[in-house]
Amino acid sequence: MLPLTIAWGEKELNLSNVARAFATLHPDTDLVILPETFSTGFPVGMSKDEIRPLAERNTGATIDFIKSLAARHSVAVAGSFIADTGGSLYNRAFFIEPSGEETFADKRHLFTMAGEHEKFSRGHDRLKVRYRGWEIAMVVCYDIRFPVWCRNVGNEYDLLIAVANWPTVRVDAWNQLLRARAIENEAYVAGVDCRGTDPSDFEYDGSTYALDFKGKDISNPIDADHIYATLSMEKLLRFREKFPAYRDADSFTLDAD
Repeated sequence: MLPLTIAWGEKELNLSNVARAFATLHPDTDLVILPETFSTGFPVGMSKDEIRPLAERNTGATIDFIKSLAARHSVAVAGSFIADTGGSLYNRAFFIEPSGEETFADKRHLFTMAGEHEKFSRGHDRLKVRYRGWEIAMVVCYDIRFPVWCRNVGNEYDLLIAVANWPTVRVDAWNQLLRARAIENEAYVAGVDCRGTDPSDFEYDGSTYALDFKGKDISNPIDADHIYATLSMEKLLRFREKFPAYRDADSFTLDAD
């Protein structure tokens, strides 16, 4: 997990910082998680016209760059970026595998308090992927506040990834929500926030954790930019067998609109 310092609006600098962080990855790394909108920062206080030059297609420079890193280091890479599809803007989650296989899904819950809903279009599908024997789901920032959207129906995922630009002023909520999602869903949760100061002077402290299925912090910080965690499928399955709370979960349907 790479809780990097973001330089707001400075894409080349941010990509360069990511490349430097990858240069010192542990050789046994399987998955690298970057913060939300890692290449640009979350566009606080910007108009749609100001945001549009930062947006890219799925075949743009940012995803091409991520694909090259994934292939070179034989790791999967997850994060989000500002995407432009058909003239609409999206906060788009991605999961790129070393083979070049790509999975995308757009942020569903747009942060209305910052006007995100006025500039971005919402997504309707949660990112899901199978990678190296693990079922993985992914949500973006504000999504983590909504337990129904994050619900692990029938143990459909083993790991939930959450990426964020979550400011320090509200970071206690982020920390507690990550733990709650891990406990209630009997799954590992990896939450990656950024560091830095945005154009509206909100500060970000990089609160980043890997939590096990009991909500225990299993993070292993090596330095400010590299936080590792080792997940055990054996331990996860043993706990689910011993304490199968998921069997008593309420059934529901989710309105896609």
